[in-house]
Amino acid sequence: MQIREIQATDNTAIKKILQDDLRVADLAIPGAAYFDKNLDHLSDYYAAAPDRKYWVVVNAQEEVVGGAGCAAYDAPQRIAELQKLYLRSDAQGYGLSYQLIARVEAFARQAGYRTLYLETHHRLAAAVHVYQKLGFTRLPGPLKTAVHTAMDQFYQKTLI
Repeated sequence: MQIREIQATDNTAIKKILQDDLRVADLAIPGAAYFDKNLDHLSDYYAAAPDRKYWVVVNAQEEVVGGAGCAAYDAPQRIAELQKLYLRSDAQGYGLSYQLIARVEAFARQAGYRTLYLETHHRLAAAVHVYQKLGFTRLPGPLKTAVHTAMDQFYQKTLI
């Protein structure tokens, strides 16, 4: 498996992976990333500013099997958000989430962020387990008004 930055040709695959994962978790609902307006052009969104980035995991057959990104959440407070961490079902269980989060954390530190924040849902139990194992601390609610209002768990991790 190889991890690289997203390209325009990856948009369709990442959208499908994200929507498939959310559908399986019964989260194909308004207020979840399932309906994000940027999904068709995810590579453009992450290329539009130097303080955001998205990586994809590509298997030996050159198929995109997952990805994760990072963008400003509260720039003045130097808080970044871990965004859209999803893996195809056949790519789960190999530690790829840990590798993607390591990329996100390294980029966020290099970009000057002090904190990494994320929003998730209790139905995404494997993801919640990964976040807790990596030292993310659960918060009582979102840091500010949540864009993804269907999410019910919020975490942060101090980077510096």
